[in-house]
Amino acid sequence: MSAADAQRIERAILFLEEHWRRQPSLDEAARAIGLSSYHFQRLFRRWAGVSPKRFVQYLTLDHARTALAEGRSVLETAYDSGLSSASRLHDLFVTFEAVTPGQFKERGGHVAIEYGYAATPFGEGFFALTTRGLCGLMFVAHGTRGAVTEDFRRRWPRASMRRNDEAARAVARRVFATREADTPLSLDLRGTNFQIKVWEALLRIPPAALASYADIASAIGQPTAQRAVASAVARNPVAYLIPCHRVIRSSGAFGAYRWGAAKKKALVGWEAAQRDAVSVVG
Repeated sequence: MSAADAQRIERAILFLEEHWRRQPSLDEAARAIGLSSYHFQRLFRRWAGVSPKRFVQYLTLDHARTALAEGRSVLETAYDSGLSSASRLHDLFVTFEAVTPGQFKERGGHVAIEYGYAATPFGEGFFALTTRGLCGLMFVAHGTRGAVTEDFRRRWPRASMRRNDEAARAVARRVFATREADTPLSLDLRGTNFQIKVWEALLRIPPAALASYADIASAIGQPTAQRAVASAVARNPVAYLIPCHRVIRSSGAFGAYRWGAAKKKALVGWEAAQRDAVSVVG
């Protein structure tokens, strides 16, 4: 999907999210983003696998509340069964290695990083890799490449960085593959011990399931640390793979997201659509 199409999808999601209570027609949604009904329906189905009308159902409070309840039980089951970060984690093979506190304090000293830009189903993405694995994945809005790169550099101020778009495209294909990877996709995570615990808890939330900040706090054994959990979620360095988009408020409201509410809804709705498509095929 082109960057222009990704922007159209994001505008459509914003429109559908704003007007879902009155169930806008296909024609109305198409006009809102400047396409004919025919082309809008084709574009949306190609992206999500479901119709815009079906997608609206994923944006409702009822759906969110149901998913929250399901997500809570799934999270509890994951911990009860002893799943770890190196296990088969839902839709992708992911394993991560957290660095030592000393290495974390070095802030990238003596580390070589390759970074670049590549297309994703949700617009352009920024990808960064060390020899250990993927250490950064961020979404890039139009005209913000410089700001995104600078934000990443602040996290790794002492690292040497070299641009490599080919490497970024290769890892993007693996990250957003619809089939299981043959080998684990490694992550190089650098954070405080608390942040690592929160990120590991996020990895246990399966696609299309949702959890609240309170759920995450309870899962890591610190039920009163909801604000600290929210802060750690916001500092997630690897979007999508560490699924901070699956954390919403206890009320069912989607809440804020670093790359905008529309992007968060796109991720949640897209995963729900993929899950339903697989269940229909199965």
